Amino acid sequence: MGKRILLAHGGGGEETQELIKNLFIKYFSNPILEALEDSATLEVSGKVAFTTDGFTVSPIFFPGGDIGKLAVAGTVNDLTAVGAKPLYLAVSFIIEEGLELSQLERVVKSMAETARKVGVQIVTGDTKVVPRGAVDKLFITTSGIGKVLKEGISARNLKVGDQIIVSGTVGDHGACIFALREGLDFEGLKSDCAPLWELIEPLLKEGIEIHAMRDPTRGGLAAVLNEWAQSSKVAIYVEEEKIPVDEKVLGLCEFLGIDPYTLASEGRMVIAVPPHEVERTIKLLKEHPLGRDASVIGEVKENPKGRVIIKTPYGVERFLEPPTGEILPRIC
Repeated sequence: MGKRILLAHGGGGEETQELIKNLFIKYFSNPILEALEDSATLEVSGKVAFTTDGFTVSPIFFPGGDIGKLAVAGTVNDLTAVGAKPLYLAVSFIIEEGLELSQLERVVKSMAETARKVGVQIVTGDTKVVPRGAVDKLFITTSGIGKVLKEGISARNLKVGDQIIVSGTVGDHGACIFALREGLDFEGLKSDCAPLWELIEPLLKEGIEIHAMRDPTRGGLAAVLNEWAQSSKVAIYVEEEKIPVDEKVLGLCEFLGIDPYTLASEGRMVIAVPPHEVERTIKLLKEHPLGRDASVIGEVKENPKGRVIIKTPYGVERFLEPPTGEILPRIC
């Protein structure tokens, strides 16, 4: 049996300092963090974006990722969605007493690798250990700061005629966690968990006129489109045949009778652009491996305001309703 985290680590004593030095500093190393001040001192010019999120996914390891990769990617993607270049992250760990140190190290290493891939620095953080049963293994909270490169990207900024694009297949993460938690054998299901800055940065650099962006996490594609329609007081029409869904995800959804459009994605972006930007946007997305399945799925129209209409392969139109409640808690 490997070494386990003890409750004493939460008290700020010698063991806590050893954990910080031998684990967090080891993998997150950078001059700002190594100063070990109560607050990180940062340099950012111009307008900044700031976001925070908590991650409680169960299980903490899954095909395609883990809670650490998810925490960094999720925060990076929230900054990316408002046109901001991710710069700095703060990380807080709530650790259940008894968690194997090797598991925590695996998570921390994954976070470090994901952050380096994006070029974002983890500059401050905190760790607390709580008694067994107070949390389930490990909860992580991350906050991020990014420099805004393009202003005006907003759920309230959709215009009639805008085209709706998804950067890849939807529902992969939700389907993967669902199958894993329920013990369902759908071989090949894998989370799409990934940071999206490298995918979206070329769009910003090329000056693509982007009206809205959002990563479809909790509530999936259906939640994003309904929020946009309501915020911008427009209608969104999508064609079901054009929405990319992996066959394995579709198989799980048909087996369980759930809608793939309400399942979370953790490595996809929904984008609204005017018609004249569609060709360039799709071209740039497909040049990156994460965007190879990018597709135009619909259009913004005037009425019925605040509603999303989906056209089935049989030509039938129905409302794509926002999800009610949470299909599967602790999905991210």
